[in-house]
Amino acid sequence: MAAVVYLLCALTSILCATLLIRAYRGNGARLLFWSSLCFIGLALNNVLLFVDLIVLPTEIDLRPLRNIVGLIAISIMLFGLIWDQER
Repeated sequence: MAAVVYLLCALTSILCATLLIRAYRGNGARLLFWSSLCFIGLALNNVLLFVDLIVLPTEIDLRPLRNIVGLIAISIMLFGLIWDQER
């Protein structure tokens, strides 16, 4: 059951990233660009979570990599919010 939840979270993040990219291409708002980059990172984070907990054996731990990817994704969003605020 956990595998289904992890996959649904990854698919939801990918769908959000896709919709944000499409909206950015149509609108050109920079905040949509930063949001789409953030959701791409969050989708990668969810895929890594699935691979770490379901696919790989328990001896291999991808938690540090997952945390770094999540931190980068949120940092991109924070940078975009600050960058757009200054302009």
